[in-house]
Amino acid sequence: MGALQLTLGAIGVAVSVFAWGLFVAGVVRMIKIIRLGQPDSTRNGPFGPRLRTLVVEFVAHTRMAKFRKVAPWHWMVMWGFLIGSAVLFEAYGEVFDPGFHWPVIGTWSLWLLLVELLGIGTVVGGVALAVIRQLNHPRRADRVSRFAGSDFKSAYFVEAVVIIEGLGILGVKAFKQASGLEDPPLWTSFVTAPLSNLLPASPNWVSIMAITKLLSGMIWLIVVSKNLTMGVAWHRFSAFFNIYFKREDDGGVALGALKPMMSGGQVLDLEEADPDKDVFGVGKVEDFSWKGWLDFSTCTECGRCQSQCPAWNTGKPLSPKLVITQLRDHAFAKAPYLLAGGSKDMAGDEVGLTEDKYEDYKKRLESIDVLALAESERPLVGGADELGVIDPEVLWSCTTCGACVEQCPVDIEHVDHIVDMRRYQVLIESNFPSELGGMFKNLENKGNPWGQNAKDRLAWTEGLDFDVPVFDGELGDAEYLFWVGCAGAFEDRAKKTTRAVAELLHTADVKYTVLGPEETCTGDPARRAGNEFLFQMLAQQNVEVLNTVFDGRGPGQRKIVVTCAHCFNTLANEYPQVGGQFEVVHHTQLLNRLVRERRLVPVAEVAEDVTYHDPCYLGRHNKVYEAPRELVGASGATLREMPRHEERSMCCGAGGARMWMEERIGKRINLDRVDEALGTAPSKIATGCPFCRVMLTDGVTARQNEGAAGSHVEVVDVAQLLLTSVRRGQALERGDIPTDETPTGTPLPDEDEASSN
Repeated sequence: MGALQLTLGAIGVAVSVFAWGLFVAGVVRMIKIIRLGQPDSTRNGPFGPRLRTLVVEFVAHTRMAKFRKVAPWHWMVMWGFLIGSAVLFEAYGEVFDPGFHWPVIGTWSLWLLLVELLGIGTVVGGVALAVIRQLNHPRRADRVSRFAGSDFKSAYFVEAVVIIEGLGILGVKAFKQASGLEDPPLWTSFVTAPLSNLLPASPNWVSIMAITKLLSGMIWLIVVSKNLTMGVAWHRFSAFFNIYFKREDDGGVALGALKPMMSGGQVLDLEEADPDKDVFGVGKVEDFSWKGWLDFSTCTECGRCQSQCPAWNTGKPLSPKLVITQLRDHAFAKAPYLLAGGSKDMAGDEVGLTEDKYEDYKKRLESIDVLALAESERPLVGGADELGVIDPEVLWSCTTCGACVEQCPVDIEHVDHIVDMRRYQVLIESNFPSELGGMFKNLENKGNPWGQNAKDRLAWTEGLDFDVPVFDGELGDAEYLFWVGCAGAFEDRAKKTTRAVAELLHTADVKYTVLGPEETCTGDPARRAGNEFLFQMLAQQNVEVLNTVFDGRGPGQRKIVVTCAHCFNTLANEYPQVGGQFEVVHHTQLLNRLVRERRLVPVAEVAEDVTYHDPCYLGRHNKVYEAPRELVGASGATLREMPRHEERSMCCGAGGARMWMEERIGKRINLDRVDEALGTAPSKIATGCPFCRVMLTDGVTARQNEGAAGSHVEVVDVAQLLLTSVRRGQALERGDIPTDETPTGTPLPDEDEASSN
């Protein structure tokens, strides 16, 4: 041990003590800050399934692999960090003693091979990630870049440390061999062994490379400890917890049902709620649960959510990534105020820092940074003139399509957070787009968003050459309740889809009944718009009716078939929250089963080119992809996939109650989707949701008026394609059953399993 080793060792120890002290303090502070969020007891278990999900996601990189060009490089860097930590700690001995290695395992050939692979993988992975970031730099691609708005300095810092760490690992090993301190088999050192022949035989260089490896890690600790909002660094630790505590304990993403409105860690009972004590949605950042705060802290700013967001890609101000990072920055900036006990009531009056005990008040007030006090005055949702954290245009641009949640590699729950903020704006502030007021009023007074009379819910049956059975108090031998939905009952184009499905069920001799005037809106548009009170009212009313309809039937016999993706999602996934347990199936799922069972036999091929649009609430939210496509094939049509399909399908623009709001900013989402569909040169665009059909039809009409689409292009429902084929090719009258509408629903059990494989 020479003077160089002693000097470098002393420097390494001194810097390490300082760095580790800062890091531990940073971790403690981050935990305190995250705990400022509301309690959430739904994340506590079960332990086994959650642990299994955690292990699968990080070992196999299942979520990261959705971007396959990135996954292998990130996988290398991740393992380089995890296992490479043992190599980093080995540097403490190598600085003082160049020949030092871990006892027992340090000379094992497999360990030496692992160290070699870690060093190579870390360098190659770090360089690849930096190159990918450069190739996707927003200076070249503007909104096309998923990194637009990301913190590049932090990312490059982390990637530089990763590369230096890898070079340090290889450097120490190579210089050990050059100095004769190690003589490993070539197969364990296939890079460092040849390299060692070019290096000087000096043990001092082992210590120099060891201190380089060590100090790069310590500098990293110091920097991240001083920057708790550096998600690109902190996700190395927080991502494990964020994955473990994700909403769905079975490993599913936070789609399908919305998270119930909660207060104090419990689901909020609106009949018993106290506005003075309970939290109605999220009006202040501290109203988010601790899992929300953990989400904000974990965002890596990778921009995958942003790259898939239909609002962002059509020039809207909404970026799911920027929503999360803005909430993160606000939360951590406001944290000193909250940690000191500060809080405000709904009127904005201070109730935490009071002058009851003046000395204590003065002491706490002086401990708060002036910037934190200023941050505490900012409204969570507000325009630029109010210094709001989230602009209202951002909040209301979301279609709740779930593309952000589907793509996030660390399981951030963007949609739940956005809807929680909407809930507060609607229920407490009464501050929402003016167009929604009419929709809310129609739902409350008429039971449907169009404001139509309930007595007209059976108008779609007029002209059919068979009787549609209507529930009269007894289900009898009916196997299914046919839930028509508001669109299927009142929207003229959607009615034709409803008629097509009814005719197919009649042809297949499926016993069903409809509710007629007893049916009301499921409440989906109200809930997505944040009007939880109205949703609860409609849902409880419907559940009471449905439980009466299915009275006496066991769980497996309470079957509902629906032609709307939103109705399907609400009935199947959200009604259990209010006591409604039903087996819900989408019409494409049921029709596909009937075709398989030869109860429906397509005989005349629809010899046309068809592209299929996946409705968000059928596909991404409920993983129903195969049945509609199989029906397109069964009809004899040639399927032409759009570039964005299945889990990456582009939204039509109607979700999240956007159907009822004007689209004033950027390109219309439905036009963007129609342009993509037209790029496949189809004669028909098929879909499985009435809202999608309306939006796509409007888009096609607009393009036809501009001369950008042929007059022959038509938007159709998958059921209508099938009906054309089943009818033995007989020409359909346009007023009878046109091919331009699609409902949605839920998959049958065996098809669900098939579609997930």
